[in-house]
Amino acid sequence: MRLAMLIAAGVGLVVLQDLPGNLAFAADAPTVETIVNKPKVPGKFVLHQRARVEMPAGSGQWTESIQEVHWNACETVIIVCDMWDDHYCKSAAERVADMVPRMNSVLTAARNHGATVIHAPSGVTYLYADMPQRKRLQQARKVKPELPLEPWCHVDPKREPELPVDVSRQSCDDPTVGAYVQKFTRQHPGLTISGWDGISDNGDEIYSYLKQEGLKNVVLMGVHTNMCVLGRPFGIRQMVKQGFQVVLTRDLTDAMYDPRERPYVSHSRGTELVVEHIEKFWCPSIMGRDLSTVLAGSADPSPAP
Repeated sequence: MRLAMLIAAGVGLVVLQDLPGNLAFAADAPTVETIVNKPKVPGKFVLHQRARVEMPAGSGQWTESIQEVHWNACETVIIVCDMWDDHYCKSAAERVADMVPRMNSVLTAARNHGATVIHAPSGVTYLYADMPQRKRLQQARKVKPELPLEPWCHVDPKREPELPVDVSRQSCDDPTVGAYVQKFTRQHPGLTISGWDGISDNGDEIYSYLKQEGLKNVVLMGVHTNMCVLGRPFGIRQMVKQGFQVVLTRDLTDAMYDPRERPYVSHSRGTELVVEHIEKFWCPSIMGRDLSTVLAGSADPSPAP
């Protein structure tokens, strides 16, 4: 009866001696759950990286340059930045909602080709504390970066001028701007958090996981291009400074910009100006479709020796 009650309660059993009537029972002991990481598979993304080159140097004249680059899918991580379920700026929330289905389709394809996806909804990752995707990043072997990780990477005057759009105010393009308060509660539910994914907004965790798993290539997508995508501890400035190969997905991002502010252009053009700034001074950009397929034959198994 005692054995049956313990089994029904889910209590762990330890047999100390395999003799009738001589069983020892142990209450549940704390265990550390091991979270398995994504297997490495063959396959190469073909990225059409768009950059802007100043020609001649110092002239202020920038030329668009497209370069085809191949990245191993298994060495590529996609970081989804701050795709929250709501925002104090309703126009910004509407644009995120419009972006979500397209982004989710790209993430699903890239994931299935072998890329790693890390969801980084800053400020609300505690809501995912019990999920294996959150624990996966927390359990990463700690790696000390060569350069100290910054909690926020501001404009770097050694590398870039000020941003081309005004961000001195809230930069919300609603007709009447509401209170600057947190409206979001979690990542947008339209984005799938799949089994092999990770969840973190912690720069140390993300850096350590990337190093542990040999993830050399970093793709940023999400919001907002002129704020968190550039400045977060896992954002473009930080990842470039840490020596990763970085690209921005330019059709899966959005800026916080109000056309009533400098330089007085449409919201869409304001976002494009920030993307062009990144292409000039930080990293190339790609389109989401570049992550949806791999080079023909690159995903095939290697021939036996």
